Amino acid sequence: MGRELREEVRERYAAAARAAASGTDACCGPSSCLCGEADDRAFGSALYEPESLDALPDAAVLASLGCGTPEAVAELREGEVVLDLGSGGGIDALLSARRVAPSGRVYGLDMTEEMLELARANAETAGATNVEFLRGYIEDVPLPDAAVDVVISNCVINLSADKGAVFREMARVLRPGGRVGVSDVVADDALDEGERARRGSRVGCIAGALSFGEYRAGLEAAGFVEVSIEPTHEVADGMYAAIVRARKPDGP
Repeated sequence: MGRELREEVRERYAAAARAAASGTDACCGPSSCLCGEADDRAFGSALYEPESLDALPDAAVLASLGCGTPEAVAELREGEVVLDLGSGGGIDALLSARRVAPSGRVYGLDMTEEMLELARANAETAGATNVEFLRGYIEDVPLPDAAVDVVISNCVINLSADKGAVFREMARVLRPGGRVGVSDVVADDALDEGERARRGSRVGCIAGALSFGEYRAGLEAAGFVEVSIEPTHEVADGMYAAIVRARKPDGP
């Protein structure tokens, strides 16, 4: 099931990358089918402050498929090293690169070659020299231990078939005291898996979502502390876009 889901996700997001590269909005609309029956206004570039997008390439904005603004959630600071899980067309990585410049650095990680090509082209257009896009899986991050200060992600962790592995990788690559600032879709604790599935396509970020309690338990099992999960807006009945924050404990 995990391999089949991963390939389905890859195919859908490859199509989204091609749409954005051709000048078509890749976000939740009748042509993309990326978000099932979710409200189209619940995802994409409309969630960002317009002035923050002014200096970005159009293709980066068109490829935005997220449910929040994690680079703002994480309160990034100059000089920090950031990892963006599932970086897509690069919108959050590029915004993060601006926030941590000039001495900070951003790694964007994605499994879809078409998205990586788009993100690299967008970085070149934007003149962002402190961002690097890597190919790989969020369950197996191609970075060494304790390599980054902050992990961000935008409506991607819920697509993974092994979210426990994602949380463990986040803890591994973070330095002691490092933090998580994630936007993701989270389900009401009262909804079972079948009820979540009926609310939209799994590839479209709805049915694969963890409940609030499951998300908190998963992060705590991976060693995180100070976990907070705050809903921001409803994307379907009982399903919410949420701001997820956590910290890796200080120490060796």
